[in-house]
Amino acid sequence: MSDLERAAETVVRSCLGVRDGEDVLVVCDATTLELAEALRAEAGAAGADAVLARMDERASHGAEPPPPLAAALAAADAYLAPTAKSLSHTRARKAATDAGARGATLPGVTVDMLARVMSVDLDAMAERSSAVAVLLDEAEEARLSCPRGSDLRLDLSHRRGVADDGDLRAPGSFGNLPCGEGYIAPLGGEGVIVPSALPPDGIADEPPRLVVEDGALSAVEGSAGERYLALLDPHGPAGRNLAELGVGTNERAGLTGAILEDEKALGTAHVAFGASAAIGGTVSVPIHLDVVITDATLTVGGTQVLDAGRYAL
Repeated sequence: MSDLERAAETVVRSCLGVRDGEDVLVVCDATTLELAEALRAEAGAAGADAVLARMDERASHGAEPPPPLAAALAAADAYLAPTAKSLSHTRARKAATDAGARGATLPGVTVDMLARVMSVDLDAMAERSSAVAVLLDEAEEARLSCPRGSDLRLDLSHRRGVADDGDLRAPGSFGNLPCGEGYIAPLGGEGVIVPSALPPDGIADEPPRLVVEDGALSAVEGSAGERYLALLDPHGPAGRNLAELGVGTNERAGLTGAILEDEKALGTAHVAFGASAAIGGTVSVPIHLDVVITDATLTVGGTQVLDAGRYAL
């Protein structure tokens, strides 16, 4: 069995739990056609009536898919979306989840990434993800710092923690694949973030300084920060909304410059700006971009979760 076939089998059978007679939709664009066809074929081999839908690449992460595809997502029993740009924070994906469809988005995924990162011990990773999510759910505040100068306070009150553990077998389940994080949409935050990786640069040669005031990105320093801000600002003030705090829980993931993998790496933290409505917040905008903090120290409600890049729970 090839690496691609092994990865497809893990996603379709272990994570999604595709069953005989189900309707399964795989959404792709030109960048992911090979992987998407492998996922569709595996779903068919599992007994599903599996359909592959190819669309044009979206302009940005969070941009909506075409209306016919949005309707197909909501009508499916299960779906997979390996695409260049993320559909996670779209109204179409949220409507599909609300309709009971279960599935995963795989933005920027490659065959190598999926095969390598999904070879993780799923049970151990799920236990870590759940432990982080429970803490985030119960806490009122989190504090995040790193040796490069990050120092951020986040208000977690009245928000729910979520475990992205790869178990997508229940109706309405949703997650990212590769999986491995616990996350929350903060109510607000203040401070400074100095990330090691962020779009569009990937790993930053000179990490920028991002200033957060009153729950929004207020200023940046450094050329990588300017390029990051240029992706958010076409979407207006909502593009700067502090949208997410997450903790990576997958020991097979590493810092590669591909944010989909970087944010899952065990011992890292990530913060996102833009849309939060799909993960428990209130801001709906067609952009959601994560930045990854390495060597992070994180306390959640007084409990240390990360200690200088070491998972401490």
